Amino acid sequence: MSCCGPTRRRLLGALATTAAALPVLTLTGPGPARARGTVIATDLEVVTVTDTTVILTWSTRTVDGTPVAADTEVAVAPADSPATPSLGYSDPEPTPYHYAEIRGLEPGRAYRFEARSGGVRAAPAANLVTARPGTPETLGVVTTLVPPPGRHLRTLALSNDTHIGETVAGLIRQNLPPGVSQEPGLPPYPEVMLDALLDDLRRPDRGVHHLLVAGDLTAEATPDQVATVRSRLDGWGAAGRDWFAVRGNHDRPHTGDDYRACSPNTDAAHHDCWGDRFAPRGSLTEHRVGGLRLLGLDTTELDIAGGSIEPEQLDHLRTLLADEPDRPTVVFGHHPVTSESGATNMSGMDFILDRGDAAALQSLYRAAPGVFLHHSGHSHRNRRTRPDLPIPVDFVEVGAVKEYPGGYAMVRLYEGGYMLNFHKTRTENAKRWSTRSRAEYLGLEPEYTLGTTTDRNYVVTRDLSGLAAA
Repeated sequence: MSCCGPTRRRLLGALATTAAALPVLTLTGPGPARARGTVIATDLEVVTVTDTTVILTWSTRTVDGTPVAADTEVAVAPADSPATPSLGYSDPEPTPYHYAEIRGLEPGRAYRFEARSGGVRAAPAANLVTARPGTPETLGVVTTLVPPPGRHLRTLALSNDTHIGETVAGLIRQNLPPGVSQEPGLPPYPEVMLDALLDDLRRPDRGVHHLLVAGDLTAEATPDQVATVRSRLDGWGAAGRDWFAVRGNHDRPHTGDDYRACSPNTDAAHHDCWGDRFAPRGSLTEHRVGGLRLLGLDTTELDIAGGSIEPEQLDHLRTLLADEPDRPTVVFGHHPVTSESGATNMSGMDFILDRGDAAALQSLYRAAPGVFLHHSGHSHRNRRTRPDLPIPVDFVEVGAVKEYPGGYAMVRLYEGGYMLNFHKTRTENAKRWSTRSRAEYLGLEPEYTLGTTTDRNYVVTRDLSGLAAA
């Protein structure tokens, strides 16, 4: 759809600029190692860094790209200790798609690590985001976070861009750049990745209490796509208690025969299948969980990728915030808000929230000190950006569920603040598709979407002591 991506000129310019930077990259550590001259262990990423755990991923394949199954090992030792690193993780089950979670680490401590498969040391791919000097991947050293003070209260998962119904990933305009499709015989990748997300959130080692989905649940909001995503979410938990969703531009009302059975939009030409199953267009949703307020914005427009907030919805938000300005509040909507996001995303200012609406929104936050986090999707990347006003609000974009890096952000709320960590999903088919979809944007997908370690893993100190524990 031409409504949903950058212009051809902008796209090709962005790809050319990034590609031009790659030949000057110099790795400080070893390049992708080779076993018996044929196999490499590569794509090493330090994805998740919490106070007590570190999660690494990598892949093994031949030099021509054929996946090769091998075991998964990580040796680890405190960086300030002369001790030889010992096994912190070991899985003998062969796989080309490696996921290692090292547990039991000390908060705020640096650790040396070495990831191996088949005796071959894993190294980062030649991507600036992981292979430039000073990254944990090139140093082989990672430092755990220090959690906020006080009791752990509850855990949220921030997610977006499931795109149920999509069949080719990475297409932006006129079949450019070349897209990536699922392997024959495997389930549709959006369903694989959504199922993997929901599976992950219910595992005891995650312990997520509430899921927020910030738009683009469907590819084009057909009745079947909307029904599929609603059914899966309802199978996971109860709407308005366990999960909360707002629409994205792909979920907007559409025109055409495929949509005529759905409720008409106010212009009568568009029909709103997403609204029939979720909420009418332009609605602001409000929910309370343990004293925490969750406000969901509909930032979509008809037939374009950019976003706005209609006056009635903005007035509703103004009233809610004015009534309880100090209540701890998370706001989520599909379109990013800040000028920094507009300047750094591949599609420019027209892709994000309208500048006037963004200014009005941030002015409301300035008068409502309880607002502490605004979650967006749309860009498919992990990125924190600075607000345009001097307000203590964390503006965070989260990588897409449906493709590389393929995951969600987990927000652990404490009495003294919160810790945010991005997690990749980890079913075998999800790891397989995430690895395959790294090839999007001519192989430059990681440069844009993975984000830095500190975009994905950080702690914010904030007084949340008034919230109830889950």
